[in-house]
Amino acid sequence: MHLLKLPIHATPGARRTEAAGAHGQALRVRLAAPPVDGKANAALIAWAAAALGVPRAQVELLHGASGRQKVLGVRFDDAAALAAAQAQVAQWLAGGADGQSGGY
Repeated sequence: MHLLKLPIHATPGARRTEAAGAHGQALRVRLAAPPVDGKANAALIAWAAAALGVPRAQVELLHGASGRQKVLGVRFDDAAALAAAQAQVAQWLAGGADGQSGGY
């Protein structure tokens, strides 16, 4: 297994869940879910799994369960999938589109 540790700056209560560029060294992610009862964390995990093309079971919150600054751990089966995910994250950090995953 290959692990991507992804620093996140979460912004709950947004209109839709999407990547929104960089916040320092972290990826800013707007979350449609409110920050209550773990709903925003669940939405973040669901978004990351869908956006990176992995099952939800391969995404876990490593740090920051109760704050805006979080670290996600995303496991990939091979180095090629990890490299593709790193390229996608770099695009999001640069402010590129495709950070949306509707319905989450």
